[in-house]
Amino acid sequence: MIAKVYTLSLLGIDALPVEVEVDLSPGLPAFATVGLPDNVVRESKDRVKTAVQNSGYPFPTDRITVNLAPAHLKKEGAGFDLPIAVGILAALGLVNLASAEDVVMVGELSLDGRVKPVTGGLPMAIQAEKTGCKRIILPAESAREAAVVEGVSAIPVTTLSDVVEYLGGRSDIQPIRLDHDAIYAQALASDIDFNEVKGQEHAKRGIEVAAAGGHNLLMIGPPGAGKTMLAQRLPGILPPPGFEEALEVSKIFSVAGLLKGSPMIARRPFRAPHHTISDAGLIGGGHIPRPGEVSLAHNGVLFLDELPEFRRNILDLLRQPLEDGTVTIARASITLTFPARFMLVAAMNPCPCGYSGDPIRPCSCGPQQVQRYRGRISGPILDRIDLH
Repeated sequence: MIAKVYTLSLLGIDALPVEVEVDLSPGLPAFATVGLPDNVVRESKDRVKTAVQNSGYPFPTDRITVNLAPAHLKKEGAGFDLPIAVGILAALGLVNLASAEDVVMVGELSLDGRVKPVTGGLPMAIQAEKTGCKRIILPAESAREAAVVEGVSAIPVTTLSDVVEYLGGRSDIQPIRLDHDAIYAQALASDIDFNEVKGQEHAKRGIEVAAAGGHNLLMIGPPGAGKTMLAQRLPGILPPPGFEEALEVSKIFSVAGLLKGSPMIARRPFRAPHHTISDAGLIGGGHIPRPGEVSLAHNGVLFLDELPEFRRNILDLLRQPLEDGTVTIARASITLTFPARFMLVAAMNPCPCGYSGDPIRPCSCGPQQVQRYRGRISGPILDRIDLH
């Protein structure tokens, strides 16, 4: 018998519909997963078998074939555990999928049958609405972010048994309802205020001009002058993002697993990576590319403290995002484009010791040291910074 269950797979910051087909056929016991699964998906057979048995359901001793369609797309992540388990139970006749044609489900299974959270609940709910699905079954921890999308009902579940009982009509799990206005207003609140900065009127004026025009900014000054404190408070004087902007930022954070229980991000993001960051950490990357810091700073601020300490090749990677507002990552199997329109704010000392031009502390650096220190930053990057 063949059973079909619908799920979603992440690709970049978007989700794509995937059809999970489960077939039980006579033969020696075996479990085969086809359709370009990665190692995590292949390992799901052991998680699914144990979770089904520990939930009190029989596991078939026939040959099990699971097909993930479309077959040409790479499937990754543990979110396929739940649809595969439900498909097996449906093939056994324990779950009636006749009333579940408008349902998609995603979730990782624990060995005791609990449904564990997954990343990307928000883009999955957006895709479910686009494809006409009315309900999306998600782990309870991931369902709040999916509930932001009004056109689809987010059904929170905690165990495999909850899903089986819900699909069988023996239990009524209420979808999560959110007050979007209250959530948006709460997410806008911030405990960091630009008014807390005392003095530094010249620097504050520069920050205000940068915020008003969306200009990139470089602050040069001695240690302790307040460069980092000023940069951290810059998002607070930027205009609040609209709902669509906030939704776009929330999608990126959802895929990266950084929402941390909050349904959405309604503040301008502020990202401050360390100067030891790698290429993939800044721009994004991986076998299936994931967003990097430039994308996490989309519609917000990317702060690079101690700018000359960043490797020159790392800084040169910022040229395309600063020009186009996007970053394109090409791999042998796939090419993805992530949004990356941000304000670049950088800070640096005037010299290696930090006290060049300081009226109180003398500078211990020679002219060549200062020139070499400032020469670590390439001209094309400095040309893209409007205010110094």
